Amino acid sequence: MPGGRLTQQERQQIALGVADGLAYAEIARRLDRPTSTVTREVMRNGGPAGYRADLAQRATERRTQRRGQTPSRSPQAPEPAHGRDPEALRAYEETFTTVLVQSGMPTMMARVLTCLFTTDEGSLTASELVRRLQVSPASVSKAISYLDGQGLVRRERDERRRERYVADNDVWYQSMMASARGTAVLAETARQGVGILGADTPAAVRLENIARFVDFVSESISRAADQAREILHTKPESTPDGDTAADGPAADDGPAADAAAPGPGRG
Repeated sequence: MPGGRLTQQERQQIALGVADGLAYAEIARRLDRPTSTVTREVMRNGGPAGYRADLAQRATERRTQRRGQTPSRSPQAPEPAHGRDPEALRAYEETFTTVLVQSGMPTMMARVLTCLFTTDEGSLTASELVRRLQVSPASVSKAISYLDGQGLVRRERDERRRERYVADNDVWYQSMMASARGTAVLAETARQGVGILGADTPAAVRLENIARFVDFVSESISRAADQAREILHTKPESTPDGDTAADGPAADDGPAADAAAPGPGRG
C-alpha cells in the first residue's frame, strides 16, 4: 500500500469516484490507499458535494508552504503514549476534526473536542490543551466557553484545584435526545397545518403523513437512546479472536422491532 501525499492524479480519481457515488472504501481500494486517507481528503476539501481535485491540490500546496514557513514552537506537543504511531494519530485527529467541522462546528472548537475525546485521561487542563494543540491560551478559552455553552464539555477541579475540561461520554446521549426533541417539534408543526388546510385535502394528508412519520422517528430515537445509554459507560468485552464488542439492547426490545408495527399517529 503506497504511502506519502496524494498526487494530483489520485485526487482526480477520488473526484471521479465521489461523482459516481462510490463508497470511500471502494475509492481507497482502487487507489490502494487506506480508507481514512480518502475520507480525510474529501471531508477537509469541501465534502462529497463540493470536492474538486484542482482545489484540493492547491489547498494542500498552500498548507505545505505554510508549514515550511512556521517556526517551531516551544514547548513541543507531547509524544503519543502506548507506542502509538504519531503520524497515524495526527491523521486520525485531523479526520475527526474535519468531520466535526463539516457538521457545523467551528474549527478551533472541533480541534479542542477531538483532543479531549482522544486523550486517555478523559480530561485536560487549559495549559495541556495549549501544549497539545500548539495554540494560544485565548483560543483555548474561547473554544471551551463555546463547548461548555453547548453542553459538550463540563468543568471540574482536580486534587490540585486546577480546572479540568471533560468531554463526558453522556454528551452523545444528550445529543440524541436533543435531536429527538427537535424532530418532535417538526412533527407538531406539520400537524398544525392539517387544520388550516382542511383535513381531507391532499396537502393536509401530506402533512399528516409527514407528522406521523416524524413522530415515529422521534420516538424511536428516544427509545433507542434510553436503551443504549449504558453502552457509553461500559467497557467493551474482548471476544475470543481479540476483537472487542459491547453489549447492546436486545434486538426484540429496540425500535427496529417496532418498525413492523404501524407508526404512531394521532386521531
